[in-house]
Amino acid sequence: MSRYTGPVWKKSRRLGFSILENGKELNKRPYAPGQHGQGRHKLTEYGLQLAEKQKVRHMYGLGEKQFHNTFDKANKMDGITGSNFLFLLESRLDNLVYRMGFAVTRRQARQLVNHGHILLNGKKTDIASAQVKPGDTVSVREKSLQLEIIKAALEANASTLGFVEVDIEKRSGKYLRLPERSELNQEINEQLIVEYYNRLG
Repeated sequence: MSRYTGPVWKKSRRLGFSILENGKELNKRPYAPGQHGQGRHKLTEYGLQLAEKQKVRHMYGLGEKQFHNTFDKANKMDGITGSNFLFLLESRLDNLVYRMGFAVTRRQARQLVNHGHILLNGKKTDIASAQVKPGDTVSVREKSLQLEIIKAALEANASTLGFVEVDIEKRSGKYLRLPERSELNQEINEQLIVEYYNRLG
């Protein structure tokens, strides 16, 4: 299944979850789109697990295969699989560009990486899924320092999370440490995703 590139607000309403993590998509119409959007549908256990997987997959903007491969990697790590899974997703280069405030959405962050505007430890990296390690630096390359979309994103960004630090003037940031679960989206129930993939075998 390819990565979803359609309207984010419509997908957020369908899932009843803010993919952009700011709640704007659900402010006016917090129900699913379409003629029967306001009807109540009780989900089965499997339906709940599938919906949770779709929430997180669309939030981070991954295709199904890439999402599943990331889960498999988390499943082989020591510790709690669900938390490891979220930490791997948070350690993606495109996500950290977003978390550092260089882009207003993850989709925009992915575009910046793909178009070669971002450096990882001083080297141009155009792979959005590149895994960043604590201690690594993420910066905007010199030719792109004055990009209007980066400037606007930094001005709109009220705060960054504790696991990254950002030098706005230098357009550079550092991934300080792995995030704590409490710093990530509290609406996500990653255990349902673990149960979904365990069910698949």
